[in-house]
Amino acid sequence: MTLTLITPAPPVVHKSDFTKFWFGETVSKIGTGISTVAIPLAAITTLQATTFQIGLLTAAGWLPWLLVGLPAGAWVDRMARRPLMIACNLVSFLLLVSVPVSAWLGRLTYPQLLVTALLLGTAAVFFQTAYQVYLPSLLTPEELPAGNAKMHGSEAFAQVAGPGLAGLLTQLLGVLTGLLVNAATFVVSTVCLLRIRAHETVAPAARDSSLIRDIREGLRFVIRDPYLRVFSAFGAAFNLAFVAYQAVLVVFLVREVGVDAARVGVLLMGMSAGAVVGAWAATRISHRFGSAHGLLLAVFATSPFAVLIPLTAPGWRMILPVVGGAVVGAGTAVSNVLRGSFRQLYTPRPLLGRVSVSTMFLNFGTIPLGGVIGGGLGQWIGVRPTVWIAALTVAFSPALLLIGPLKRSRDLPTTCSVKQ
Repeated sequence: MTLTLITPAPPVVHKSDFTKFWFGETVSKIGTGISTVAIPLAAITTLQATTFQIGLLTAAGWLPWLLVGLPAGAWVDRMARRPLMIACNLVSFLLLVSVPVSAWLGRLTYPQLLVTALLLGTAAVFFQTAYQVYLPSLLTPEELPAGNAKMHGSEAFAQVAGPGLAGLLTQLLGVLTGLLVNAATFVVSTVCLLRIRAHETVAPAARDSSLIRDIREGLRFVIRDPYLRVFSAFGAAFNLAFVAYQAVLVVFLVREVGVDAARVGVLLMGMSAGAVVGAWAATRISHRFGSAHGLLLAVFATSPFAVLIPLTAPGWRMILPVVGGAVVGAGTAVSNVLRGSFRQLYTPRPLLGRVSVSTMFLNFGTIPLGGVIGGGLGQWIGVRPTVWIAALTVAFSPALLLIGPLKRSRDLPTTCSVKQ
């Protein structure tokens, strides 16, 4: 069977609906940025967790992509997305509140942090999958690339603001207060979702469909498509290495370099700053060089800067992780914007949830492994050698993009014809 994308008539959209969604997600992402620093710091300072345990916390947050990622895509294609996202927000709120409350009662344990990270990751799987399918209903096809750039730009800004706020809150109010701030951001996101006026249409499932068949159809579409297949391989390799050093980065800065908690947030804020520039520049790079060639240029020019991170040391070399992280983040943001817009325009709408989650399953499925590898290697051979290995892998991962048809065309296609 041949599937061809047929562009539907532009839906009736309210620009204010996208603005509400955009604002809610920006606030929520800032909170998530706070927790990425606050949870490891809570484990280190409150529970004296080991390097391997910190790696396991990172792995637990991403493990649900392997456990429930594929069925999540099939379920999202069958249900209304906005109520699902609201439910995920409320679950995340309760989970985050439970950590400081347990700590203040003297009952916080490492297993609770591990379970919290696992359940937060599960909620994120369903939310992110629903978000990928819901966003195109708020924008016309012509507006979608710019909308994706705005969403990724605010996410990049949150990655900058979140760690900085985490460091400031830790210094002023204690390490656990940041988790309460993160919890409050999920309330803001929920209110914004409730205020959206656009009516959501959910296509009914085919009579002969089943969960297993739906999962298989989405995964097969990704594996057989020459573009999605290569993007997934690159994303898997890049994320494996990137998370391997991210899993031990806080430990590296605190225990290896001697950075205090407040300055950890400042350094991570600086490392994330490039993502804001990358998200802002993505559409401009696409127009100037083409979406395909612009993507290649972005990742090949920026990924080698990862090798600056393991060179970090006290003194003037404290600037190296900021430069390395910022440049890598800029290239990653450009890649995410261009690949995300391509997938949303290229994939037949009835398959979008399953294809999105199949792609994320392949991309994010290596992240738990990266967390375990990072924590394990950090415990076994030392933190700095671990960061070296991961950074070199990040630097060479773009070579995978040269395997497929990406290098032969200036622009990525906007329609597909894939035999099933």
